[in-house]
Parts: sequence; C-alpha cells; structure tokens
Amino acid sequence: MQEMERNRHMSRIELIDPKQTDETREALLQGIERKMGRVPNMMRAMAQSPAALNIYLTMGNLLEGGVLTAQQREQIALRTAELNGCRYCLGAHCAIGKMVGLNEDTLRESRLGKAEDSETAAMLELTEAIIATRGGVSEETLANARAAGLDAEKITEVLAAVVLNIFTNYFNQLADTPMDFPVAEPLAADACGCQV
Repeated sequence: MQEMERNRHMSRIELIDPKQTDETREALLQGIERKMGRVPNMMRAMAQSPAALNIYLTMGNLLEGGVLTAQQREQIALRTAELNGCRYCLGAHCAIGKMVGLNEDTLRESRLGKAEDSETAAMLELTEAIIATRGGVSEETLANARAAGLDAEKITEVLAAVVLNIFTNYFNQLADTPMDFPVAEPLAADACGCQV
C-alpha cells in the first residue's frame, strides 16, 4: 500500500538520481545517505539547487547544536506541518519523532499544539503565533513564552526552527514530493495517525 502511495505520482520538481548527477550534487546526496542511510525524496528534489539544499542542511545541522532538544525540534516541525497542511513533512516528522523518542500521544498532541510540559507548550504556542502573524507576535505571547522559561536564545531558535520547517513545507507542496515516509493520517482519526 505504501509503495503504491510512493509511486502514485511524479514530483513536479524532478528527483535527482544520486548516482547520475554532477560532482556537487553527488557529494551532497552521498553525505545525506551516510548520515541517514538513504536519501529522502525531498532532498533528491531539493538537490536541483545545491544552494537550496545546502541552506536546508546547514540550518538543520546548526539547530541540532542549539539549545532546543531533538524532541522539541520535532514537536515544532509537527505543529508547523500541521498548520501548513504539508502531508510529506507530517509523515517525515512522525517517523523522525518516533526515532527521537516521541510516543503516539505526544506526536498527536504536538500536531494539535499541545504538550505536557509548560516550556514545550509555550514553544508550540509561539510556533502557531509566528505562523499566524508572520512573525508579528503579540507582547502577551512573548510574555507567556518567557513565563514558561523561554529566554531570548530559545525564542530565537523556535523562530529559526519554524522558518526552516516553513521552507520544507512550502517546498514539498510546490514540488508535490512523492511520499517515501509512512503517511500521517488526518487528526480526525481516533489514533495519532502517525503510522510507522
């Protein structure tokens, strides 16, 4: 079933074959394969522009060394993808979320903008406000974030994570990237829908 979904359509931006491309693209894609064990379709499509792929990879790598935890970054990614309606990113971040220790309930709650701990809940509230206001969040939202323990560094990193995820959401919607992650079912379902 999932194989049928993967092959259902062609990407509107051609996927680069890592073995049949120029040296620049091949080096980028080989680095991804070494790190992830494979090259996801999004990155194969994004490799049409080595500059764009480098922006994505560099920003992601820098955020990995920041103050947000891997779980928090995935929760922000899930909320952003849910708000932007990006099926590809929802599938990818449900799978990656499980890899970094998020359970089904946490995946579902993250998509809804909820979290058990007040700091992550404030990050998800800030995520939603950033998207809704295009960065023009209210003083009240910032005050709530600060009251929950988000200092200026964390607030800035939440913004960076949201921007990175908006980039991938919009890219995948523009490209209509074929799914190569399990599909995340709509939230109307009883379970999370993040089937891996």
